[in-house]
Amino acid sequence: MVLVAFWINTGDMSNRLNGLTAIISGGARGQGAAEARRFIEEGAYVVIADVLAAEGRSLAAELGDNAEFKHLDVTDEENWALVVKDLVKSGRKLDVLVNNAGVLLFDRLTRTSREEFERIMDVNCTGVFLGMRAVVAEMKKQEGGSIINISSVAGLQGVGFQFSYSVSKWAVRGMTKSAAHELARYNIRVNSVHPGLIDTAMLDQFEGEGMSIPDSLIPLGRRAVATEVADLVLWLASEESSYCTGSEFVIDGGLSMA
Repeated sequence: MVLVAFWINTGDMSNRLNGLTAIISGGARGQGAAEARRFIEEGAYVVIADVLAAEGRSLAAELGDNAEFKHLDVTDEENWALVVKDLVKSGRKLDVLVNNAGVLLFDRLTRTSREEFERIMDVNCTGVFLGMRAVVAEMKKQEGGSIINISSVAGLQGVGFQFSYSVSKWAVRGMTKSAAHELARYNIRVNSVHPGLIDTAMLDQFEGEGMSIPDSLIPLGRRAVATEVADLVLWLASEESSYCTGSEFVIDGGLSMA
């Protein structure tokens, strides 16, 4: 006989990030904005860091006193340092970094320029590297933290029509594992999230160019909504994932197994 036990937590699941401070790059809209909203709902203080000033300030105003907007070009090392410096100067700890900022390009090895390739790598790859570098010193001081790097299902497979993007997201996957190995001794966890097709403006910009990927290719038959990814990111930011580091968390409706 096989006995299966079910445990249901009927307690208060709110305030899972109570007292924690998070920086979310690319947090002004789309997936980043969904993450900011969920973090605020669960008690965090959130720095919405983005180049989109109007949208970032509007979101911070909507979210209230526990949110603020900071201009951040993720490719600028000094800009990263200033965001972290201002946060620490305000008396807050730095508990969570979500490296969410990214750009998408549909291209091919034989049909892309060096300039296009380097632009994608600069934002999607170097931006993640600079973000991790910027927060590590403070996280070491407090002996803990969670870094969540947003990769992609394209970081799990070869994608011929997203050459530069796929390369950059594989790099994020590798950086995550290497950083996790180095930082584990300081109780700093580093994990990567690999979304599939998410219903955001990033994909919408290509719809009119005949570059959309049909939902029929997804085993679950639909795209995700940004809040579904945000819930996974929330879990990785919280103590509920305290024994997870150097891991890949796939949220793609089964796309990578199709």
